[in-house]
Amino acid sequence: MDKEVQLVLNPCGPGPSIIYRDRRMNRAAVHLAAGGEAAVFTSRSPNKETPNEDVAAIVPCDGDTCVLIVADGMGGHSAGEVASLMAVREMVLAINEALRQQFMLRIGIINGFERANEAVQAMGIGSGTTLAVVEITKDEVRPYHAGDSVVLVVGSRGKIKLETTSHSPVGFGLAAGFLNSKEAMEHAERHVILNAVGSASMRIEIGSAIRLAARDTVLLASDGLTDNVTIQEAIDRIRSGKIEESVNELTSLAVQRMGSPGEGRPSKPDDLTVLLFRRQSG
Repeated sequence: MDKEVQLVLNPCGPGPSIIYRDRRMNRAAVHLAAGGEAAVFTSRSPNKETPNEDVAAIVPCDGDTCVLIVADGMGGHSAGEVASLMAVREMVLAINEALRQQFMLRIGIINGFERANEAVQAMGIGSGTTLAVVEITKDEVRPYHAGDSVVLVVGSRGKIKLETTSHSPVGFGLAAGFLNSKEAMEHAERHVILNAVGSASMRIEIGSAIRLAARDTVLLASDGLTDNVTIQEAIDRIRSGKIEESVNELTSLAVQRMGSPGEGRPSKPDDLTVLLFRRQSG
């Protein structure tokens, strides 16, 4: 295990939690989790020498349950990297504590948001991070988030079963129908977010649990994906096929867009993280 992949031991789960930090990956890595597969890709922005401020984690809870996490730090001068890693670590520790005390997993996740928010604020340097978390059980999936890292659940035929709303002026405008996807990706305020871990007014948005069918795909991603690839383009690449190939195809498109600005085509170099999950059929 390389130094940029950390293991957090969980005495109550089937295996250690896996945290990806400051990575510059070329291809996705696949892990078994909750009776399925989770594929992770994370890489710093092209031509960027400062750390990758995105962090991803897989937290196995039992044979049928896991938690997936993506955080996108902000603050500059490595503060974003520290904030995102701190938030993910606090989340993992809170989940493990809930498992150890046999609390509902939801309590551990909510406690994780609160602990992460307190820890990032305590840094005292004005940094922050998005935090997107998905609780996956045998038959259901439930999202939790603060910020603009996206959670998406799609069926094998491409039907959107769940899509979170980014906590941003553009995200709310898109959800209300005032902007279309192209206008949202080109909007001058697309970088502004209204809710983040590390803020005194941080708000946890908890989605309803939805049924997770055998061939449904769950995606978590930082805005390095959604600022360069439309939701429909993402769906077309993740709804079926081998999960590793889906992630590689999707992230290759995003990286290509980052380096090839063109009229009518999104292009915003940024750190990029994609975490995909699909239950194994049969």
